[in-house]
Amino acid sequence: MRRRDFVAGLGWAMLIRPLTARAQQGDRMRRVGVLSGIAADDPEMIVRIAAFRQAMREKGWSEDRNLQIDYRCAGADAARIKSYAVELVGAAPDLILAITSPSVAALRQATSTIPIVFVGPADPVGQGFVANLARPGGNITGFTGFEFSIGEKWLGFLKGLVPGVTRVAFLFHPELGAFHSHWLHSVEAAAATLGVKATAAPVRAAADVERVISAIAAAPNGGMVVQPDPYTLANRKLIIELAARYRLPAIFAYRHDASEGGLVSYGPDMHDLYRRSASYVDRIFKGEKPADLPVQQPLKYELVINLKTAKALGLTVPLEMQVAADQLIE
Repeated sequence: MRRRDFVAGLGWAMLIRPLTARAQQGDRMRRVGVLSGIAADDPEMIVRIAAFRQAMREKGWSEDRNLQIDYRCAGADAARIKSYAVELVGAAPDLILAITSPSVAALRQATSTIPIVFVGPADPVGQGFVANLARPGGNITGFTGFEFSIGEKWLGFLKGLVPGVTRVAFLFHPELGAFHSHWLHSVEAAAATLGVKATAAPVRAAADVERVISAIAAAPNGGMVVQPDPYTLANRKLIIELAARYRLPAIFAYRHDASEGGLVSYGPDMHDLYRRSASYVDRIFKGEKPADLPVQQPLKYELVINLKTAKALGLTVPLEMQVAADQLIE
């Protein structure tokens, strides 16, 4: 089944509305709040939540029997994320699933007692979410998405596809892209060894995105590294379209970026992380404490290359990169 058919068949309303199923006799209804920095109608959000829901069903938690899920999807809106965090905490769910770093940060400010399981943040220790990875302490644990050192791989893969690249813009949102300086440092470290100059490219609006892309594309041998954050995720269509219009090779963090037209992506299998997050929700429901559940890291990373986009840019993808890729999009 093609991914787009799967998404269409899920039924968006089923994912975004609060569910009101009643527990059958003998079952206790458990309530999960979901706070997301991704829009509710984003196809990627729908697929990720579907993976979580399926994994919960496999562990015996069903929305027609003993589970209620209440969604708050703020998109790339920092103020709304904070207000939704307060709203969810006020509803006193049994647990909150936090999607994106700004969501975790907002929830951390709002509660120190409700269990929180996060999916995707980079460096949860550095961001102050947990005391350490092995024993998080407090009420927060989860599944980290990235290590900052991945920036070196991003630039390495981009250079492998486009050997002539000598300048790259590192695109990020300053407020929603937590710890962007660490990502940039990682890219700059690789740039120093690859003969590339990396520059910070903060954006807050569509006009900023076009300004950055047009500027780096104005001279030969430019490229772009797109940081994974709520803003770039929400605006990926714009970023991909502008990169194509200005013929700028760019690397992204998620599989869906390449499948939607980006040149290349490298990053963790996010669907796998969402499936795995259900195991922690299940364990907490059964009496374990977030403080004792170690933060887990990705098990799977994916390199995806869009051959159609490469051809449009006049690029020939080296055979070794084609062999190394987890998926080639024709």
